[in-house]
Amino acid sequence: MRRSAVIALSAGALLSVSALSAPAQAATAAPAAAAAPTVTAKGAFLLNNTSSATVYSKAADTRRQMASTTKIMTAAVVLSTKGVDLNRKVTVKQAYRDYVAKEGASTADLRTGDKVTVRQLLYGTMLPSGCDAAYALADAYGTGSTVAARKKSFIAKMNAKAKELKLTNTKFDSFDGISGGGNNYTTPRDLAKIAQYAMKNANFRAVVKATSYKTTAPAANGGTRTYTWYNTNQLLGSYSGAIGIKTGTGTAAGPCLVFAATRGSKTLVGVILNGSDRYKDAAKILDHGFGASTAKTMKLRTLPSNAQRD
Repeated sequence: MRRSAVIALSAGALLSVSALSAPAQAATAAPAAAAAPTVTAKGAFLLNNTSSATVYSKAADTRRQMASTTKIMTAAVVLSTKGVDLNRKVTVKQAYRDYVAKEGASTADLRTGDKVTVRQLLYGTMLPSGCDAAYALADAYGTGSTVAARKKSFIAKMNAKAKELKLTNTKFDSFDGISGGGNNYTTPRDLAKIAQYAMKNANFRAVVKATSYKTTAPAANGGTRTYTWYNTNQLLGSYSGAIGIKTGTGTAAGPCLVFAATRGSKTLVGVILNGSDRYKDAAKILDHGFGASTAKTMKLRTLPSNAQRD
């Protein structure tokens, strides 16, 4: 009996040691998730383009002015028009140039009487942030017997698209972001969804990833005009994998940036609204999404001296 007890006790001791030692061997902690970065922007958002999952969020549902990032929706409405013909010719009106001069707005420097294609107008709208080019698109794709009626119609189409996308915190009163009444607003979350929608279109993606674009058009004098536009989005060519999308700057809106980048099989789409260091902010939250650390050493692509700024 005593011998049996000893054997049982020994076995129990061995079991105890094994039970205690096993967890110790498996107690390697999983690496902690990287802390979300701090950004200067008053509002910011980042989503996974495939899953739509939120990757980063700051005041994501607070309404703010969006300046020229409005033009993402301008382009999206044109490109989603049934039967859209990107080679359709549009004659540049003096009204487009007068508007830019009156507002002191960024411009594609379209010349009155030139015949430019819709494709060219998209580049002129998105790269140099040409308010004259955006005006031409609104005039061409709105309906009505007057320019004013066609502009109003086009803006209604922008709002209809926002409703279609179920965006409850977005409203447009402008085709280019110049808002007289201040009723041109969105949120970081809504604007990221607009960008995500626009990026589904291959023509849109081709436009917004270009750092520059050179093209020719029939000029009013019968000759040929050459237009050269540079993309105001300096994240392109600066952050590895950047593929767009649009800058915006306004008195009420502050500096804004809508951006996207792809690394491997992952594409992220993000928004910075009213950020004093928008490019670094964008790089930091992209790094957060990619698990990278390139923002610290990123050097911005330099724009030519004659390029538009936005």
